[in-house]
Amino acid sequence: MTSSDKSDHFAVMLRSSARMLALHPLLFLGGCATHHAPSFSLFGAYFPGWMLCGIIGVFVAVTLRLLFVVSGIDAFLSLRLFTYVSLGVIAALLVWLVWFGP
Repeated sequence: MTSSDKSDHFAVMLRSSARMLALHPLLFLGGCATHHAPSFSLFGAYFPGWMLCGIIGVFVAVTLRLLFVVSGIDAFLSLRLFTYVSLGVIAALLVWLVWFGP
């Protein structure tokens, strides 16, 4: 095989891989439809449902922290950060399940 044949073969391989790379992102755009997306209209703009659930989870975690501090339960917790993050995630996932459920 001569160097010209090798360079031609390499050029063909490069063109075919470039075509595949150009089409690859298009495969992921199939799920970007808005008519089945869990979003809601708020003042004319559509917000994704996960953002609302995350905000509610943070609010629940902060509220529970305040309640635990007032009641004295916070003093007995050994892993406070893990506990409050877990409570916020549980609240966010429960809101997601109840609001956008299966």
